[in-house]
Amino acid sequence: MADLLNIGLSGLSANKTALAVTGHNITNVNTPGFSRQDSVQATRVPSFSGAGYIGSGTTLVDIRRSYSEFLGTQVRSSTALNSDVQAYRSQIEQLDSLLAGSTTGITPSLQKFFTSLQTAAEDPSNIPARQLVLSEAEGLARRFNTVYNRIDEQNGFINKQMTAVTDQVNRLAGSIASYNDAIAIAGSNGQQPNDLLDAREEAIRQLSTFIGVTVVPQDDSSLNLFIGSGQPLVVGSASSRLEVAPGQSDPNRLEVNLVAGGSRQGVTSMLSGGELGGLIRYRSEALDTTFNALGRLALAVSDQVNTQLGQGLDLKGQVGAALFGDFNDANAAILRVKAFTTNTGNAQPALNISDSSVLTTSDYRLEFDGTNYTARRLSDGAALTLTPSAPGSYPATLTFADAAGRDQGFEVVMDAAPATGDKFLLQPTRLGASSISAVLAQADQLAFAAPARAGASLQNRGNGAITQPELTAAGASPIDAAAIAAALPQGLTYDGAGTFEDPPGTAIAGLTRVPAGAFVPGQVNAYTLDLGGGNVVSFSISGRPESGDSFTLEFNTNGVSDNRNALKLINLQNKQTVGVDPSVTGIATGVSFTDGYGDLVERVGTLTAQARQDGEATGAILKQATDNRDALSGVNLDEEAANLIKFEQYYNASAQVIQVARSLFDTLINTFR
Repeated sequence: MADLLNIGLSGLSANKTALAVTGHNITNVNTPGFSRQDSVQATRVPSFSGAGYIGSGTTLVDIRRSYSEFLGTQVRSSTALNSDVQAYRSQIEQLDSLLAGSTTGITPSLQKFFTSLQTAAEDPSNIPARQLVLSEAEGLARRFNTVYNRIDEQNGFINKQMTAVTDQVNRLAGSIASYNDAIAIAGSNGQQPNDLLDAREEAIRQLSTFIGVTVVPQDDSSLNLFIGSGQPLVVGSASSRLEVAPGQSDPNRLEVNLVAGGSRQGVTSMLSGGELGGLIRYRSEALDTTFNALGRLALAVSDQVNTQLGQGLDLKGQVGAALFGDFNDANAAILRVKAFTTNTGNAQPALNISDSSVLTTSDYRLEFDGTNYTARRLSDGAALTLTPSAPGSYPATLTFADAAGRDQGFEVVMDAAPATGDKFLLQPTRLGASSISAVLAQADQLAFAAPARAGASLQNRGNGAITQPELTAAGASPIDAAAIAAALPQGLTYDGAGTFEDPPGTAIAGLTRVPAGAFVPGQVNAYTLDLGGGNVVSFSISGRPESGDSFTLEFNTNGVSDNRNALKLINLQNKQTVGVDPSVTGIATGVSFTDGYGDLVERVGTLTAQARQDGEATGAILKQATDNRDALSGVNLDEEAANLIKFEQYYNASAQVIQVARSLFDTLINTFR
């Protein structure tokens, strides 16, 4: 009877615990990260009798947590990957909408500007048409400014979001370290504190939404967490801290530092996964290149338009004024160079654009070792050749070329020698879209006329014809109109034997047929005429001139109806003037303004489409990993309800065993009364 009573009591005790575990599961069905628990029973040690071993009841040996480290790791990694992609996607979709929008992008303003030039070229003396060109130029500059400002606002948002995310990372890292300590203490009795383990696992999962982590289990049941390429975030009960601070090279670009004890390490480029990794990846892959590509386009537009205007004459016969502001003014040149905060010298370099057509979309790093300068292109890490690498005196102008000898399109003026170890970040194009502005206020100063014109003598007997001369080389930009006027007029008198002279019998200095040879009647014969001072004009003579026929090249005085330079301005729309490779000869390289912007929009659009696909894929992977974990660890209310009924019956049956033992004991006692 005593044995039967103990057996029944053991069943009651085990069943009571099983009911408590089931109730715990049910009440935590909505608790994030909770893993279903089960009570594990085993039979007690039986006692021996003459008839054999007799069972002595049951005992509770463990409260088991339904958890798989493999499935938990899958959820963590999938969470980190999905959060990375979603953070990247949310940012790049905004950028794509901005650049490709019909009202927010650059393309509509570019088209309006060149359309206004086309209208003005049809009637070069029409002041309202010229005024429209000024208005559209101002609109184009403002559109560049606005797009830059919007992108800069996004850069500011990323800086703020990085700060907010690192605060969350630090909070969770501290919580995980505390859980490690509590779990190590609670587990010292040989049993696992299931609820603490679940809480820590959920904290790590939440941490994975902000940053990718590597989890390494320890013998005392604590977990060490590492980020980046192995930097410790949590070790046992101690946690490190992430801090966001202005970058050493660019204070507008925040960087992430890992602070552990008294040491500080920059880890920005090492981080991946989670929202923080997605923001950093977006900034390096899309935002920085967009800043630079947009700036390069703005520089090319202002440079090419200003240069072409400087090769023509306005309504007053003066050399054309610049339509856009000077991008090489002193302030702009200084802003393109950022000294590292670790510098000890006082050098203040300035970066001037020398050739906007060959600029890349990369930033550069310039270093000084005390004697020599070295430079590296950051987009691909290529080392550059500097000339000179060791200036003998200051101020010194440094030029840059890559291994193939390609000029990088800019030069740096060092006002003084830096200190040994000083570094500088060179950003030739980053601010181009923010600084472009339309500065021309007088419509009559638009140079739509070419500086030279040609004509045939009315007394010519043959049918020879001469085209209007085109200025193919200029000694200065803008041109020296006085020097060109001084070299003209230039007569061309045909001698009937394939040569033009002025006066008859005297060869014309600087006149060259292309290709060399005598004039061929009945064909188009191309000529160049060197006017001196680096100014060269080209023209063609065709037909069959008679001996003594003459032509004249003269300065284009009062050429108010001339639109030849305006047509050249219009041709800039499709001329390959962006990203030209100067090392390639004989083949046109580079792209036009429209194609250059189109390439930027296409690249961002491709990245956006890829981000959307990645978002769908990583979302599906995360759902699958979560479902797999929940299938094992999640609470099923139907199952738990069935367990309640089962354990209730079990409890009643165990109580009945005790009742039987009591009845037997009472019967035995009554027998001896």
